[in-house]
Amino acid sequence: MIRYFIKHPTVANILMMAIIAIGLASIPQLNKESFPLLKPSKIQVMMSYPGASPADVEDALCNRLEDATDGISFLKEQTCDARDNMAIFTLEIQEAGDIKAFYDDIKAAIDGIADFPTEVKEPVIKELGRTSPVASVVITSNNLTTSELKALTEDYRNKLLATPGIPIVTVDGFSTHQLQVLINPDSQLKYQLSVQNIANLIAAQAIELPVGTLEGNEKRSQIRFDNVRKTAEELADLVIINSPEGAEIKLGEIARIEDRFEKREERVELNGKPAGILKVTKNTTDDIIKVFDAIQSFVEAENKLLPNGTELTITQDGASLVGDRLILLVKNGWQGLLLAGLTLFLFFNWRYTFWVALGLPISFLGGLAMMVLFGITINMISMIALLMAIGILMDDAIVLSESIAHEYKKGKSPQQATIDGTNRVLAGVFASFLTSAFLFGSLLMMKGDIGQILGVLPVVLLSILTVSLVEAFLILPHHLKHSLERSHHKEPPRLRVKFEKGFGVLREAVGKLADKAIDYRYITVGIALAMLVL
Repeated sequence: MIRYFIKHPTVANILMMAIIAIGLASIPQLNKESFPLLKPSKIQVMMSYPGASPADVEDALCNRLEDATDGISFLKEQTCDARDNMAIFTLEIQEAGDIKAFYDDIKAAIDGIADFPTEVKEPVIKELGRTSPVASVVITSNNLTTSELKALTEDYRNKLLATPGIPIVTVDGFSTHQLQVLINPDSQLKYQLSVQNIANLIAAQAIELPVGTLEGNEKRSQIRFDNVRKTAEELADLVIINSPEGAEIKLGEIARIEDRFEKREERVELNGKPAGILKVTKNTTDDIIKVFDAIQSFVEAENKLLPNGTELTITQDGASLVGDRLILLVKNGWQGLLLAGLTLFLFFNWRYTFWVALGLPISFLGGLAMMVLFGITINMISMIALLMAIGILMDDAIVLSESIAHEYKKGKSPQQATIDGTNRVLAGVFASFLTSAFLFGSLLMMKGDIGQILGVLPVVLLSILTVSLVEAFLILPHHLKHSLERSHHKEPPRLRVKFEKGFGVLREAVGKLADKAIDYRYITVGIALAMLVL
């Protein structure tokens, strides 16, 4: 096959252009993230119960869902979030389970529940892709109370979610919000009220119930009875006692209402200022760099509008680490390409050097296409593999080009020198590939999340090395043969002749020094050990 590609340049060129085209087309499809994608491990069930309170949802939906799915194989954990009008039921699979079979078992179990209320809508069941953190936006202020700071944080959460390119935002940094009733002992004694009496009176008047649905010709409205007091002012206005004369005693007259958080000691500070945290995460389909750019633009714009003492700050930035590693990869790539090209140019003509150096970007483009094929993203692990591949690829290309040049200097024709030089190193280069395959391929045997993460490294590295083998033995030989033909009857530049003469002298000197080192091997080993000690 090597001989065929050398003798048929059109085939080699078509193959090269195909790799380049597919690689370039694959680049926009490569998302960037901090770590590799992991297989889904959770199933989410969403059920709608119009007009129901969280307590109604808990009783009518959550309890039934939990009972029905308790016996499912490979179930690790189940949680149900009861909200107004809906339940969000999440089930996590054990590592050994199959997510598809797990999904089918859950669907069958839920379909078998026959006693849901008639108002309940059909469940929506879906796999949950794992999210990964992008950054946190910290809101600090010297002028706001904790309640006001939380309200501001919630407001900014809604603003961030409304910003294009920002998928998931959660609030953190606050304990449970509550209204604390501090009863005046004198008032308690005066009206002969116990703490339990007051608690029962508050509970009796804090009612939230679904009443029903009002249907018209053009619209449908849900009717609810809602008398829950959600602020200190509303709770203070709650009537506790009605006297026979018609007088009303309100809660605010016998107690002090404090709007506070459950645990005051659980609060977040940044640079000594109280802070609220907005954690931004992304789905598997989102690009971490693009999401972070959207966050950065939002923060810069909002900081210009905020009053003095209040500020938005980006922390826990995982995107910059990915961006820095990507810049390092590109920098190492072009530096390695430049240094290898300059070194080769000392020994070969510029055409010969160009085709050898071109093997690096071609192999990388082919490797990127295979990454898209395998569903691998640009992340910290895949970039380690790309960095490792740079050195390995240049080594193989230089070995092949030197072998062909060596055969050519024996007086062979460009075509024969290319065939013989390629065949001469084929076994060695392929053995090197197999060594890398066995060494890094062992990572594919690791299990669990760590196995999924580290397994990306051998897939990326071996994909690039495979494309490199194809490029080195099917594409590159023809181009090197063509370069030799163009310079076949030309005299080499005098500068190269002088360099090769000087390099020959250096090679002879190094050879003699190596012979002496072998002859006096004990002294050589002793000097080496002494250098290690020092």
